[in-house]
Amino acid sequence: MLDTEPDGAVPGTAALGTDPASHGTSSSEALLFQRCRWCGSAMYQRLLCPVCAGSDLRTEASTGTGVVRHATVIHRNTPAARNVSLVEMAEGFTVRGRVTGPATDVHSGDRVQLTTAQDPVRSQPVFQLVDGPYRSRS
Repeated sequence: MLDTEPDGAVPGTAALGTDPASHGTSSSEALLFQRCRWCGSAMYQRLLCPVCAGSDLRTEASTGTGVVRHATVIHRNTPAARNVSLVEMAEGFTVRGRVTGPATDVHSGDRVQLTTAQDPVRSQPVFQLVDGPYRSRS
C-alpha cells in the first residue's frame, strides 16, 4: 500500500510539476521547479535530488529572473538561427531555454526575465534580456 499525504496524493507526485493548478498558477505563467525537503537543493524536472538522491521533493514557483551561463546559436532544423541558452535562475537551479531577440546578441552574464514558462513548439521556457545585449567595454 502506498503512503499518502494529508490531501490524499502520493508523496513526490506533485514534484513532477504535472499539477500546476494546485499551486494557483498555470504552467504558462510560472516556471515550476522542485526543492528537496531534506537538503534544500533546487532542481528542474527531476525525480530525485541530484545532491542527496532524496525523493521527497516539493514544487515551487520561480520568480523568473536569472543569468545566462552559456548561449549557443543553432542553425539546423529551423528556417532562421535560434538561440539556446543555459540560464541559472535566482533560486539556484539551471534550465535550458530560449532567449528572444537576435540569437547573436545573447552572451554569458546577461540578465534575463521569464516571458513564457513553456514555448508551445519546443516545450522550453522563453526569456527576454533585462538590460539589453551585453556589450564589451574595450
